[in-house]
Amino acid sequence: MRFRLNFQGEIAELRSGIEALADQLKIEWTDDGIPVRVVHRDDPELNVLWKDGMATIAYNRTIHFFRGLGLLVETLGKGAVEADIREMPQFDTLGPMFDVSQGNAVMKTETVKRFLRMMALMGMNMIMLYAEDSYEVKEQPYFGYMRGRYTPEQIRELDDYAAQFGIEMIPCIQTLSHLEDVLKWDVFDNIRDDHETLLVGEEETYRFIEQMIVAASAPVRTKRIHIGMDEAWKLGLGRYLARNGYRSKFDIMNEHLHRVLDITRKHGLKPMMWSDMYFRAGSPRGGYYDPDCVIPPSVIEKMPKDVQFVYWDYYHYDESFYTDWIRRHKSFGSTPVFAGGIWNWKGFSLHYAATFASTNAALAVCKREGVREVIATLWGDDGTECDWFASLLGLQLFAEHGYAKEPSEDKIRSRFQFCTGCRFDDFMDIGLIDEIPGILPGNPEHDNPSRCLLWQNVLMGLFDRNIEGRTVADHYSSLAVRFEAAARRNGEFGAVFELLTRLCRVLEIKAEFGVRLTEAYRHRDNAQLKEMADRIIPELRERVGLLRAFHRDRWMEINMAFGWEVIDFRYGGLLMNLDTAAKRIKDYLEGRIDRIEELEERRLPYNGRVGGPEAYFYRFIASASRLTQGLIM
Repeated sequence: MRFRLNFQGEIAELRSGIEALADQLKIEWTDDGIPVRVVHRDDPELNVLWKDGMATIAYNRTIHFFRGLGLLVETLGKGAVEADIREMPQFDTLGPMFDVSQGNAVMKTETVKRFLRMMALMGMNMIMLYAEDSYEVKEQPYFGYMRGRYTPEQIRELDDYAAQFGIEMIPCIQTLSHLEDVLKWDVFDNIRDDHETLLVGEEETYRFIEQMIVAASAPVRTKRIHIGMDEAWKLGLGRYLARNGYRSKFDIMNEHLHRVLDITRKHGLKPMMWSDMYFRAGSPRGGYYDPDCVIPPSVIEKMPKDVQFVYWDYYHYDESFYTDWIRRHKSFGSTPVFAGGIWNWKGFSLHYAATFASTNAALAVCKREGVREVIATLWGDDGTECDWFASLLGLQLFAEHGYAKEPSEDKIRSRFQFCTGCRFDDFMDIGLIDEIPGILPGNPEHDNPSRCLLWQNVLMGLFDRNIEGRTVADHYSSLAVRFEAAARRNGEFGAVFELLTRLCRVLEIKAEFGVRLTEAYRHRDNAQLKEMADRIIPELRERVGLLRAFHRDRWMEINMAFGWEVIDFRYGGLLMNLDTAAKRIKDYLEGRIDRIEELEERRLPYNGRVGGPEAYFYRFIASASRLTQGLIM
């Protein structure tokens, strides 16, 4: 159904955004359409009125208009005779941060635009592209080399596109650590403290930081910038220690931060930064969330006041914890920005149970404590195996929190269906891929068996002990059928479920393959061993090939090509491992070897942990041997 609308009022600045959303909303702007009175006002409340064949959208900020336009079209689509929708924005700034560096997946500009259109309908008014090195720095040709970096023209194009909806595009970079993809190049040797951290206190370091800040900020309208500075694990302990001796992390952080802020002031920028290094410095154990953390008043006094601190936390479900930590941040002299998480970083799955539990608790506290700015982070750690668009329900959750003190599930459902064309229940089911038998509902331990069981070596079975006695194959077999149906009914985002379907088809064979292989070997069941080598492994290789092919095509559709080679290596390693397994079994059966050493080894629970399979990085999953040599120092 298409609706003909006639917008009236001060609409010149809204026209391009309306036109950009016309196809998605299925609307036409015509003189004989339904009259839509557009009223800009000082009152922050958003009001959408539909009565007597006329509509009114009364709004404060541009982004509120576009959310209101979506609410109006949704109302018309339901055939409502009249409606009076009133929403009070809960935050001044609300939007996602997409990691387009750590996991190698640099979104194509058209992919970002797809997200921006849906964000406009959701009412989210900010976007960050977290970029360690995925943007051009003209003075540094090796910065982002072969990594899929954005050009200034591409960033400017995205900024223009976002601006028409009232969405602020804020640069989000690193000016201390998390720069291993930069510092691996020898041209940066003079400013390298350790393999991922800049050598603070050196003039060359600050010339480089200024180049990064200028390159990231010049193409965008905003004067705001996120300067990073989180997780500098060995701050003061690398080359810095050799040159300066041991010094307090508090002192090092403050001195470095002051130098970086000198640069942002020079360029008229308003910075924000992650807060964790101050808390880690004050913790006896170096932790961010350590209740014994003490940040002395003398340190707080020296902390600059013209920077916003960003409190990031995705791990707590208890409102009392968020209350405590927000208040600790307030002791710095200002209300923090809060960054929650859409849990896309532990493999192919998106952990929606953790996303909902942590977000609902955190944002309820943010509203009570007066936090006015919220970021929804999506981290691409270790490969970005999870499809970007699997996050859509998480974005909707954050968005609805932005317009209600306590958003109802019914509201989230209806808005999600309208803004994306997708089904709430199907997206919630994504997390089931990691809820194998034996894992508690909601996966409170954040296990990721689908990733562990996909990439593990079938001959070594590092995770086999953790799944013994569980009907894991049956779980993935039934889930494949479920995802196949979801792929058919989620429109343009059905590909999210097609990828998971193909993964489940691999895992219904591979998940328990190692357990069954070891059992057959130890019982000298040569007939079963032959069946595995001659029939099951070839079938498994075919299914892995189908998964890889779809995954590759999906990556190339939504991301730049750079970075896929890392995933290609993983699939190649898996396929070659299966070839080796078949060869080893046949050599044993045909008498060329008298035993299979890998199957002789007693299986232990992974990392001493009894429970579901869980490991964070691919290098810990694929092998117990060293996959890379040392770190650059």
